[in-house]
Amino acid sequence: MTTTAPRVDSRVIGLAHYALRAVLERVLAPHGISFLQSVTLRLASLADGPVERAALVAGVVDTVKVAENDAERAVEDLTAAGLLAPEGARALRLTDAGRGVYTTSSAEAAAVSARLYAGIREEDRAVAGRVLALLTERAEAELSGLRQR
Repeated sequence: MTTTAPRVDSRVIGLAHYALRAVLERVLAPHGISFLQSVTLRLASLADGPVERAALVAGVVDTVKVAENDAERAVEDLTAAGLLAPEGARALRLTDAGRGVYTTSSAEAAAVSARLYAGIREEDRAVAGRVLALLTERAEAELSGLRQR
């Protein structure tokens, strides 16, 4: 563990994000899904039933701030893999295979996360959570302002 803590800034947050994401992507790879596809599966599983395709795509875009065509591609790839299935003209549902991949990969990711967070005091995690939530809120407000230009 680093003994001299760096001052929190975008670089430090980015380095942590990319390191954690690289770990997650290695957990997901044996399941044949990408990070973006895992986000899509998670949102579909939270719907607890069919979800409108447009709402699913919008949810992915909003969650990870990707272009709509990237979210659409994730939905198409998951559908082609049989992890999502059409439900009517405009909706999708998580298939049993999709639920299995989501459940298994989430459990594996949770085990890795437990190891990564082990030994970090709860108070430190709470402070970091508050700072990151505030930064997220401010960044989303900034994005909203930039879209209106």
